[in-house]
Amino acid sequence: MRYRSTVAVLSALAALAVGLAGQQRTPNYQWDLPPGVSPPRLPVGAPMTPARVELGRRLFYDTRLSGNGTQSCATCHIQALAFTDGRARGLGSTGERHPRSAMSLVNVAYRDALTWGDPTLLTLEEQALVPLFGTDPIELGLAGHEKRAYAALAASPVYRRLFPAAFPRVGSTMDDDEQPAEPWITTERITLALAAFQRSIVSFRSPYDRYRFHGDEKALSPAARRGMDLFFSRRARCGGCHLGRSFSQTLSAHISLNLDGGSKAATSPLTDPPVFNFHNTGLYNLPGPVPYPPDNTGRHAHTGNLEHVGQFRIPTLRNVVVTAPYMHDGSIAALSEVLDHYVAGGRAPNPQQSDAIEPLTLRGDERRDLLAFLQSLTDDALLRDTRWSDPWAPAP
Repeated sequence: MRYRSTVAVLSALAALAVGLAGQQRTPNYQWDLPPGVSPPRLPVGAPMTPARVELGRRLFYDTRLSGNGTQSCATCHIQALAFTDGRARGLGSTGERHPRSAMSLVNVAYRDALTWGDPTLLTLEEQALVPLFGTDPIELGLAGHEKRAYAALAASPVYRRLFPAAFPRVGSTMDDDEQPAEPWITTERITLALAAFQRSIVSFRSPYDRYRFHGDEKALSPAARRGMDLFFSRRARCGGCHLGRSFSQTLSAHISLNLDGGSKAATSPLTDPPVFNFHNTGLYNLPGPVPYPPDNTGRHAHTGNLEHVGQFRIPTLRNVVVTAPYMHDGSIAALSEVLDHYVAGGRAPNPQQSDAIEPLTLRGDERRDLLAFLQSLTDDALLRDTRWSDPWAPAP
């Protein structure tokens, strides 16, 4: 899946200093966060500004950023579905099927690893290169079409206004009649803007958030309260893998986080803290030493280590009721069936299965309580908030 071949060409991204050790923030960007939640940490050289977020929103919804002009980032990340697409597996602009489903972008700024199986992609700027230019599989299919696509963007009055606002240094070159020494629309600036928009997608307005952060005792129903207690109990053990701001971190990863909301910089992403959040939950047990489908072996595909077969990134549970189907390949259709999977200790227990996945004993009423709690993680406002909606859509 990784788009490796053009990374060298895009050497300007090296200056981004992708380590997460930086704490750069810009005061003019206002994060919409509840009390006690700090802004996410940002990569060095990637400040958040309102202008970059707005440019990123335009680019996120722009089909001109695909090779054939048929898809945008929003094709696979639909706001009403918490920025997933409702498919079991993604479908690229050329009709090529992706082996995995589209992950939610909600609270992506707080994640340490960004894809289902690759623990080395740690910044949204780098990750954006994969859907834009990747060829295995083809997603947006922009590779080889950059000149045409960027020329189309440059012809837009909207972008002639937004790029200089987001990157003030380009203002002196964009109106030159002669070819500028540095094109004012570049892949680096596109990925910086896309990353800024994606980082702005934060979700802390669910009933659970009103209860937890604002002390609203009435925000959760009695069933949801019981489900919450069960979720974090040692008996159900759901919270062992679903902690943190997005319910997507193991306890080991959670305690490795710095207090200001960012994860520690990993000296080796293949072995250091982010990999705590990759687990084999017992979905497949095919014959042979690799019991998962050959095109979907998880972290193993990047490390070659058989112990990593079937290890996939723990997904967020925020807005989980609108993000069906479930698991990395969409192979479980309904949330109630996901509970069945974990109660059984895995659909197909295998030798590499994580120790945390063991059979559970839950009564019918307890299952209903868990589902009520998961429902309480839905941020209805997020699903229709105009800050993240399609700016190209006709006015209603």
